[in-house]
Amino acid sequence: MNNSVINRNVLLLNQNYEPLTICSAKRAIILLFQGKAEMIETADGLKVRSVSRSFDLPSVVRLWQYRKVPYKNIMLTRKNILARDGHQCQYCGTTKGPMTVDHVIPKMKNGTDSWENMVCACVNCNNKKGDNTPEKAGMKLLRTPKRPTFITFIQRYIGDSNDRWRQYLFMD
Repeated sequence: MNNSVINRNVLLLNQNYEPLTICSAKRAIILLFQGKAEMIETADGLKVRSVSRSFDLPSVVRLWQYRKVPYKNIMLTRKNILARDGHQCQYCGTTKGPMTVDHVIPKMKNGTDSWENMVCACVNCNNKKGDNTPEKAGMKLLRTPKRPTFITFIQRYIGDSNDRWRQYLFMD
């Protein structure tokens, strides 16, 4: 099997069509052959071939049995803050150049490390704001930062790259 094909992302849905996770095509194919899942969407004509057969590559699979899933807590990391904000400076809106993470209320003014207090910022805006609040620096946030839900996080993760997933991620 071609490694790039077998490592493609597949959206895994629970029995009730709730998004569970993103897995590799290899894992999805194993679930299909074990009879634990069904294929809902295929990947644009891509095939997986054995010696004697050819199979459609899955894009979306659904488990046959409902799985109770614990609350998915998305870790607060620099990478996840940048992903939540779409690698866009939350002060000027640019997506060019290196991005940093800024504390809206600076730590030296009792700001916390939290989803609600950290945003993606370009180097220029981060330096301009310094250790001030946005109001004191004469800057305004484009969006109020908040904790992402698991579904919004997957939506940001895939962006516009997989139209077949959109309806299952409530993006239509």
